[in-house]
Order: sequence, then C-alpha cells, then structure tokens
Amino acid sequence: MLETERCRLSAFQEKDREEVAQLFSNTEVRTYLGGVREPDAIRTILDEMLESMDDACYWVVREKDTAEFMGLISIDLHHEGADQELSYQFLPDWWGRGYAAEAAAAVIDFAFEKMKLPALVAETQSANLASCRLLEKLGMELERTVVRFGEEQSIYAIRPV
Repeated sequence: MLETERCRLSAFQEKDREEVAQLFSNTEVRTYLGGVREPDAIRTILDEMLESMDDACYWVVREKDTAEFMGLISIDLHHEGADQELSYQFLPDWWGRGYAAEAAAAVIDFAFEKMKLPALVAETQSANLASCRLLEKLGMELERTVVRFGEEQSIYAIRPV
C-alpha cells in the first residue's frame, strides 16, 4: 500500500472490480483512451490485471478520509516493449483537484526507489492537454510524438535523479 497526504493506493483485487470497471465505461474518462469498452472487454481487461505475473503493478486510488474510489494507476510494459509505463485513469469528479498528481508522484517514487526502474514513460494523446500538463508537473519530459491508434501520441519520460 502507498499513502499520500490525501490518497491511499492499494493493490487491485477482486473486490475492486466493480469500481474499476466504472473507468472503462465512462465516456469522459475514455475520451482520449479509445472510447468506452464493452462489458466483455472490461471483464477480460480486469481478469488480465488480476492474473498479471510480470512486473506490472495496479493500484486502486481512494480518498484517504472517506475511502471513496477515485481511480486507477498502473505501471506496466509500454506498447513498444522497452520501458515500463505509468498510466492513470480517474473519475471526472476527482479531476482538477491535484489528486492524480499526488498519487502519481507516489507511484513514480515507488518505481524508482522500490522497483529500481531506470526510467518510466507515459503516453497520452497529444490532444489531451490536461494529461500533458499533469505529466510535465510530475517532472516528465516530452521525448517524442508518434501516431498510434489513429491519433498523435506524446511520449514522456522521467529518469531517477
């Protein structure tokens, strides 16, 4: 478990399925993530997350005082297969209040201090300006852009100091 001033991050478990599924069926959350997923696809994604045997980590993020579900943050292999990727999805009610930055900063610290990763990347649609700003706030630097999934993607990276 990871904790910040306002967030508690715990490993994704079976009991979290219903809440995490909300992220994959929310049109606002999925605007820059390829759209809403169908129920069967969501089940498959969640099954894969629960059965993950590689270096992937999935954290459910909850508000510390109320235990209310906010979102999901993960570290898993990037599409290109070379680096580990930081990913996040938060429900819209929690946007713009600094929770994602706070939780993601804790995950970045974990990645470098506990996992001893040499680098961490993050990929977001270039059109997702809020996500780009968040990654920059976290100290990640834009390395390049690529066209993937039919859209321009910005690939950010951070390395331990």
